Amino acid sequence: MTKATGADAFEPFQQALTQGWRKALESFQQPAGQGAWTGNGKPLWQMPQIPEMPGMPSLGAMPELPKFSIDPAALQAIQQQYLAEATALWGQGFGAKPEGDRRFAGEAWSGNPLSAFSAAIYLLNGRTLLKMAEAIDADEKTKARLRFAVEQWMAASSPSNSLAFNAEAQKKAIETQGESIAKGIQNLLHDVRQGHLSMTDESAFEVGRNVATTEGAVVFENAFFQLLEYKPLTAKVYERPFLLVPPCINKFYILDLQPENSLIRYANEQGHRVFVVSWRNPDESLAQATWDDYIEQAAIEAIHRVQEISGSPQINTLGFCVGGTILSTALAVLAARGEKPAASVTLLTTFLDFSDTGILDIFVDEPMVQYREMQLGKGGLLPGGDLASTFSFLRPNDLVWNYVVGNYLKGETPPPFDLLYWNSDATNLPGPFYAWYLRNTYHENKLAEPDALTVCGEKIDLRRIDIPAYVYGSREDHIVPIGGAYASTQILPGKKRFVMGASGHIAGVINPPAKNKRSHWIRADGKLPKTQAEWLAGAQEHPGSWWTDWSQWLKGHAGKQIPAPKTYGKGKAYQAIEPAPGRYVKARA
Repeated sequence: MTKATGADAFEPFQQALTQGWRKALESFQQPAGQGAWTGNGKPLWQMPQIPEMPGMPSLGAMPELPKFSIDPAALQAIQQQYLAEATALWGQGFGAKPEGDRRFAGEAWSGNPLSAFSAAIYLLNGRTLLKMAEAIDADEKTKARLRFAVEQWMAASSPSNSLAFNAEAQKKAIETQGESIAKGIQNLLHDVRQGHLSMTDESAFEVGRNVATTEGAVVFENAFFQLLEYKPLTAKVYERPFLLVPPCINKFYILDLQPENSLIRYANEQGHRVFVVSWRNPDESLAQATWDDYIEQAAIEAIHRVQEISGSPQINTLGFCVGGTILSTALAVLAARGEKPAASVTLLTTFLDFSDTGILDIFVDEPMVQYREMQLGKGGLLPGGDLASTFSFLRPNDLVWNYVVGNYLKGETPPPFDLLYWNSDATNLPGPFYAWYLRNTYHENKLAEPDALTVCGEKIDLRRIDIPAYVYGSREDHIVPIGGAYASTQILPGKKRFVMGASGHIAGVINPPAKNKRSHWIRADGKLPKTQAEWLAGAQEHPGSWWTDWSQWLKGHAGKQIPAPKTYGKGKAYQAIEPAPGRYVKARA
């Protein structure tokens, strides 16, 4: 009996792989007309219709799910290109290299022929599917949904997500003698227990200890929010106080992570008397809360309390993301009542006009909105984890699978990062609030229409907010696209300044000057044409943070300087209840 060599042992696997590959190619070579089109050129199939179910709103009133098809000639061209690239790839055999994707850029991938070949095939299949999605004959929303589905599939099916193919994970397992695999299992069990994927070492942070540490006190609270006042850091402060309204779908301390990147502390250092809304993390006691409740009992309440505490008839205001939408709605309600409490408004990555919502638009249509109204419109809570997962899967490779690979396959503990700790600290939303917001903004865009909505008993028109406005948008924002942020300039009637910052929804906003990072764009002529693209054509890039530009603008609306208060609040009516950041922000979803 002859002794089998290593090559002989590998031969059956190589033959099986070759046969499987050939069968796949043969099936893909099937003529484009077969299985997809009828003989008369009409599509043979369409998306399946959702059956009616007990308790669901009548689907007869819902729009029919979209039909789509693909031109046989376009499909045939894609097939031919695929076959050409696949044949060339197979000709390279295990010498094929995956190129153009950082997931496979490490030396371990190039040193493992089987892993490298699987990655190269995966990239080819992904490119082909994306081309097919682009070739589909359908409306833009359907095409966007197809692209999103393909991208999600590509992210989930990457060979880097499997220990069987991830060359780097295999190398680490060998080098650590299996310890990385054991640690990965421990990480998985830990994440199962905590109910979410770890993006950072959460044990390294504690709210009030090393994040949200700017000194201050709670000076008012109700069922919806706590009002925080911060200790002045200057001997004198501007006479008009400054109120920040953060998004209620996240916690306020994104604006106060660390002393060196805290927008709250920065405003303090510039001489402003700073107040912040700290939203309550809703529990069952707020399951019936509505949009009107958040406007009347939170945003408007906060404005009036800051006026009373400071003694100033006018204040400066800032809203971030949905906090800006809430703040603007509140100012419109007050304008309808004849009140003008704000001397200025700053909007950071905020939608007022929801015409351009970017990738989020694929999730919103009449059936989805009706389903959410049926599910949550009369009461209940939208779990914070659901929202967090949705936003993470908008960037699946960076915010999901990257951590799956690192935590579970490689057994790594992600490094401490304050921003990702905040990102993992989810908040719930009251169902009626969420359902109203979904329909009237994202779906029907009624907030942008004059007097189309009644809020807190008032017909509202954002065009009545006739005050100076500083509007900021982030160039690479995937949550509030730059065009959506810019659209506010076409609604608000007062004197406006628009600034675009580099990076995304959070990193673009939290960009302190001391870091000297990124850049921002401003138009020297101050013109605000109809579209952001037109605006950008006349804008100039400036290095570093936009904070300094905003600070100079805000000082122009802050009034004269007066001695800084010695105590928090005002008299017996507004005494310090507890130190900042307060207990509301510490409640976990």
